[in-house]
Amino acid sequence: MNRDTINSKLRDVYFKDIDKSNEYLVKNLCLKPGQEKFIETVEECLEEAQTYSEWHPVAIYYGENVIGFAMYGSFGEQRDTWIDRIMIDQKYQGKGLGKITMLKLIDIVAERYGVKIIYLSIIEENEIAYRLYKSIGFEYINEKDQNGELIFKYTVL
Repeated sequence: MNRDTINSKLRDVYFKDIDKSNEYLVKNLCLKPGQEKFIETVEECLEEAQTYSEWHPVAIYYGENVIGFAMYGSFGEQRDTWIDRIMIDQKYQGKGLGKITMLKLIDIVAERYGVKIIYLSIIEENEIAYRLYKSIGFEYINEKDQNGELIFKYTVL
């Protein structure tokens, strides 16, 4: 991807809170076959966000199209901050939008919560996510969460 393409995509990827105007579209995002075992459904995530107010679910847009879903939050006295869920619809995968989305989310989350460390976790078999997060600068910290997922840490420079 050349610099102009990246800059264009960076401008065109943005986030909106989930509301009546986009909830249906977000709930109907489709993953590629086999990927659904790597992440909870959008409905499960939204239910969790209603239970725990620290979670902030958002729709991911590319231009005028809803292309994905993400959820982030900050918890506890130490303000452990997570980008906990991210999914890109199968029609938009493989175009560099996942990486651009993560880079923008890192900036938004770091600024919103005033943190320098951001965590995420993945199922060990999710090799594509593993490579993506490593390429961005996330480091596996040799720990697993309560569900057995690998925990990664990103340090904001």
